[in-house]
Amino acid sequence: MSSIAATMGQSLVDHPLKKSFLKWQCLTRQIMMRDNQGRPDVSIMPSVVLAETSESMGHIITILNKAHGYSLVPEMQHMMRKTNDPAQIRNAALQFLSATYYQRAAEFSDILTSTFPPASQGAAQIRAAERCSLIFDAYGQSWQLDCKVWQLADHNPLFEATMTHNRLFNPALPNESVVLGFEPDWSASSFKQEN
Repeated sequence: MSSIAATMGQSLVDHPLKKSFLKWQCLTRQIMMRDNQGRPDVSIMPSVVLAETSESMGHIITILNKAHGYSLVPEMQHMMRKTNDPAQIRNAALQFLSATYYQRAAEFSDILTSTFPPASQGAAQIRAAERCSLIFDAYGQSWQLDCKVWQLADHNPLFEATMTHNRLFNPALPNESVVLGFEPDWSASSFKQEN
C-alpha cells in the first residue's frame, strides 16, 4: 500500500464513482444494521474474481472503515471492555452502528477490508493474484471494483479497525486472522443501474 494510503486509510483519488459507491455502501450498511440486526447481506458481500480469470472464487464479507481522521475504534473497544457478555456487546454495537455511524460517506475509507481465518488458502490465493475484481450486486445496482490487494499488517490502522469491528459480533475471532485490504482503481471500475 502506498505510504499515504497506509497512513490515512484511504486513497487520495477524488472520483465521482468513489463518492457514489461510498454513499451507496453507507446506505446499505445502515439498512443492514437497522433492519437485519447487523447480519451481512449481499450488499456487502461481493463476488471475488481474480485478475486474469473470469470465474468467481465466491463471496466475501467486506468491512467499510472510517478514514484515519474519523476513526471510532476507541469507542468500539470501550464497548467490549464494559462487559464480558457477547449479547450485550452485540446490542451496544447494533445501537452504535444503527445511529449516525454511516451518516457521512465522506468520513469513510475507500479501501475495503475483509477478514479470513488464520492460514486461509483463499486469502493466500487472493493476495498472490495481487489484483481482483469485487462485484457487488444488490438493490438494483451492480458495481465492479478493480482492486489492488494488500495483506494488512497488525499495526495498520485498517487492520485494527477491521478486527475491532468484527469482534463486536464475534468476540472469539483469532488474533492470527488475516485481513486483506482492497484498494479500488476507480478509473478501471464500473457501475450499472438496473431498470
